[in-house]
Amino acid sequence: MFRLLAPSLGRGLLRAAGRRGGVCAARLLAGPAGGRAAEVGAPPPRVAPRGGGSSLLPLLAALAWFSRPAAAVEEQEEQEEEERPGAGGAAAEEAEAEIIQLLKRAKLSIMKDEPEEAELILHDALRLAYQSDNKKAITYTYDLMANLAFTRGQLENAEKLFKATMSYLLGGGMQQEDNAIIEISLKLASIYAAQNRQEFALAGYEFCISTLEEKIEREKELAEDILSVEEKANTHLLLGMCLDAFARYLLFSKQPSEAQKMCEKALHISEEILGERHPQTIVLMSDLATTLDAQGRFDEACVYVQRASDLARQIEHPELHMLLSNLAAILTHKERYAQAKEIYQEALKQAELKRDEVSIQHIREELAELSRKSRPLT
Repeated sequence: MFRLLAPSLGRGLLRAAGRRGGVCAARLLAGPAGGRAAEVGAPPPRVAPRGGGSSLLPLLAALAWFSRPAAAVEEQEEQEEEERPGAGGAAAEEAEAEIIQLLKRAKLSIMKDEPEEAELILHDALRLAYQSDNKKAITYTYDLMANLAFTRGQLENAEKLFKATMSYLLGGGMQQEDNAIIEISLKLASIYAAQNRQEFALAGYEFCISTLEEKIEREKELAEDILSVEEKANTHLLLGMCLDAFARYLLFSKQPSEAQKMCEKALHISEEILGERHPQTIVLMSDLATTLDAQGRFDEACVYVQRASDLARQIEHPELHMLLSNLAAILTHKERYAQAKEIYQEALKQAELKRDEVSIQHIREELAELSRKSRPLT
C-alpha cells in the first residue's frame, strides 16, 4: 500500500487481508537487545462477513500509490555514501557491501513470494549492520522486516519493527512531519485497527491526516527550486492514502457517511494527480460506491462502481474480479438479479484466472445466495 511499498508488497497486503483467522507464526526476532517477538494472529478477512449487512467485499486494500521502499530517503543516502571511495575505511566498506547484497537477496525473495527465506536473510543483514554500527543499514533493514511482517499478518511483530524503524529515523534527525514518518504512523494505525485498539487507531489516523493537511497548506506557495512538483504531489498522494485508509476504518466502525467524506477527498486527490484511468483511482471509485451502498444509496453507488468496472476492463486492472464482484453486489441490492448473475459469472472467471481462492469462494457463495433470491415463490 504507500510510497514506501513496492507493488509486490501491495499485492502481499491483499493476500494478508484475505487470510481467515489463522495464526501466522512469527520468527523470533533478534533485536538490538536480543529481544524476541511473540506469535500473532492474522488480520481480519477482506471478504465481508455473512448476514446482517452488505455482502460487498470490504474496501479494497489500496494498491501502491508510490514506488519506493520504506526508508527510501535513507536508502538514497546509503547509495550516495556507497559511491564515496574510502568512506569509513576498508572494513566498513566491506561490511556495507555485504549488507547491500543481503538486502538485494531479501528483496528478491520477497518478490518471489518466499517470505521465510527473506526473513532469514534480513536477520543476517541486521546482525551485520549492528556489528558494523551502520545506522542507515539498521534503519533500512528494520523497515524491510516490518513491512514483511505486516504483509504476513504478524501484527505484533510488525508493530515492534515499525516503532524501531521510526525511532532510528527520528534519532537521525528526521522530523515528525516527514512523509516517511507519516507512512509508518499510518501502518501502525492500521495495525491498531486490526487489533481492535480503537483509541490508538483513531489517534493515528487523525495524526496522519491533520499533519499532512497542515504540511500541504504550509508548502503550497513554495517555489519549485525549494520543493519540487513531484515532492508536493507525493505528499498529496500520501494524504489520499491516509484518507482512504481512514475511510475503511470508519466503514468497518459503521460510520458510512463519514467514510464517504473521506473517500470523496481521496478520490479527488487521485483523479487530480494520477488521472481517472489510474488503477488507484479506479479502486477509490469502488470504495466510494461501497460507502454509498452501506447507506442504502444504491443508485448513486451503482454509478460509481459501474464506472470503476468499465475503466477496470479497459486497462485490465489487476483486481478486476473484485471490482466486478462489488458491481454485482450493488445490482443485487437494486434487485436487478439477472444482470447481477451475469456480472458475478464474469467476476468468477476473472478470479479463477487470478487463482484468488478467497474471491472465488466468496463469488460462488454470492451466486448461490442470488439463485435463492431470484427463485420464484411457489
